[in-house]
Amino acid sequence: MAAKQVVLLFSLILALGFIPLLVFSAQAIPFERLESLRVVKKVNKNGPFLGLITVYAPEEEAFFKTGVFRPDPRHPFVDLSGRRFRIGKVEGKKVIYVKCGVGLVNAAAATQQMLDLFDIKGIIHFGISGNANSSMQIGDVTIPGQLAQTGLWDWLKPNATMEPNDFAQFDFKSYNDPKGGENQLGKVGYSTEQFYSAAGEVNVPQRPVWFNITNNWLHVASHLQGIKLDQCANSTLCLPEKPKLVVGLKGATSNFFIDNAAYTQFLFKTFGVTSLDMESSAVVMTCLSNGYPVIAIRGLSDLAGTQKGDNTIRLFGSLAALNTAKIVIGFVKSLPISHVSRF
Repeated sequence: MAAKQVVLLFSLILALGFIPLLVFSAQAIPFERLESLRVVKKVNKNGPFLGLITVYAPEEEAFFKTGVFRPDPRHPFVDLSGRRFRIGKVEGKKVIYVKCGVGLVNAAAATQQMLDLFDIKGIIHFGISGNANSSMQIGDVTIPGQLAQTGLWDWLKPNATMEPNDFAQFDFKSYNDPKGGENQLGKVGYSTEQFYSAAGEVNVPQRPVWFNITNNWLHVASHLQGIKLDQCANSTLCLPEKPKLVVGLKGATSNFFIDNAAYTQFLFKTFGVTSLDMESSAVVMTCLSNGYPVIAIRGLSDLAGTQKGDNTIRLFGSLAALNTAKIVIGFVKSLPISHVSRF
């Protein structure tokens, strides 16, 4: 009799407990996502892959215009969370490509999703950017050795004390016209990120200012200077000098599109940065947090407000994107298989 009661009780638990749970789980995950995850599982059997992450349509168009991307014949893409992850090969190496979208949140979300779901060995991030360095020109390509997030602000009153984690200060009164007096906008303290890392102490963030690009990938990139970059956007619009690649400079990322001479000059003077973009540090930080190799490649499309007249991104954005794509292709081709590994 006791045995029968146990069986009845177990049946009741199944009926009232597990079955609703299973139904809830099935309803919680949309069918389309389940199908996508099944494809991801099949794709990963052919891994590992290099991850390629760009930002928006003009950069994507320039990359695919080169014709080097060869889609996988069985699984050319998989759609996840509104993004299309494209599976294929570049220069004989297996890659997964995605367009993340503009801004830090989009960049970090797409990067983390790629690392979590796919068999990735490292990520190459690329796109265009503003230029804060007068020794560089529009059309040049930079591969920074270090990146900082310069958009995490403590916006303070004019006479407030800087926060302990602020590593630099922007004082609005320094830009008063005429000079002198206070400015009600006060000042900005540049705060460090709270950086959680697989290599660090659990649940205890570090507070770095700079995030370093993977050293052996930078070494590979340093041998790419011989790649010929385009000088003309079209038959009538050309740059005065041949574009060049420079490896090892610094870059800054924030959620601001910067087209202001005073602020661009401040960033260069204070941080010594060349490229100004809206995604790179988020991709790099996410990769380093998870322990993956990463590199960022940025083509300079404009002078971030230091130019006379309108911003040149509409004139030279496509040229900068194409030059960036050429360096990305050269890097993928040159990257030894031995370097496609985790730390």
